[in-house]
Amino acid sequence: MNDGLAVRGLRKKFGAKTALDEVSFDVISGEIVGLIGPNGAGKSTTFGILCGLVRPDAGTIDFAGKRLFGDRGRTIALIPETPDVYPMLTVWEHLVFVARLCRLPAGWEARADELLASFAMLGERDTLGHALSKGMRQKTLLAATILARTPVLLLDEPLIGLDPRGQRELRELTRALARDGVSLMISTHQLDTAEAMCDRVIVLDRGRTVAEGTVEAIRALGSGSLEDVFLEITGT
Repeated sequence: MNDGLAVRGLRKKFGAKTALDEVSFDVISGEIVGLIGPNGAGKSTTFGILCGLVRPDAGTIDFAGKRLFGDRGRTIALIPETPDVYPMLTVWEHLVFVARLCRLPAGWEARADELLASFAMLGERDTLGHALSKGMRQKTLLAATILARTPVLLLDEPLIGLDPRGQRELRELTRALARDGVSLMISTHQLDTAEAMCDRVIVLDRGRTVAEGTVEAIRALGSGSLEDVFLEITGT
């Protein structure tokens, strides 16, 4: 039994356009899986369905062998390309909000302080959301997600807009989360991001899975670089 995420037969149409057509995949506990494909491939629709923002026409989503239905916010969390925080809440107040929402047991404050320290965010503890950079907003949401012990994390274009230090910190953080057993998916147009961050990639094209495997396995489908193979199999 897959102890992580198991997605089967996702289908979604928007009017006459088929956004997803029988998409299935697994993300085991502690794995980082990339979701790549050209514009319109179905990446955003997949993430929207997984986190409950989009209703599929068909398909199932299981986690640790149990079917997930509409309310899955405590199982799957999405951090979008432009991470949104509450502008008039401080970093610490975001963590308080999550702790109360999830009814975390007494003592959560010590764990929250540890997370802020590990993200080099203690100095921003009392900074309001509207004053945070993109990297700091990402870290705030990640800290809240980890505090809530959300087992599946979706990251949409996580490296765009971050400086080199921020990119390196995020890569190290995702690896640390994977070591702790979190299942991660990263949606990206950037093939170098997939190579740097992912154990395995799923290539979507026009709503269908056209390739899946390690970066090395995908590259072996052709005779050139990962970019060459990607362009070949997606017809772009």
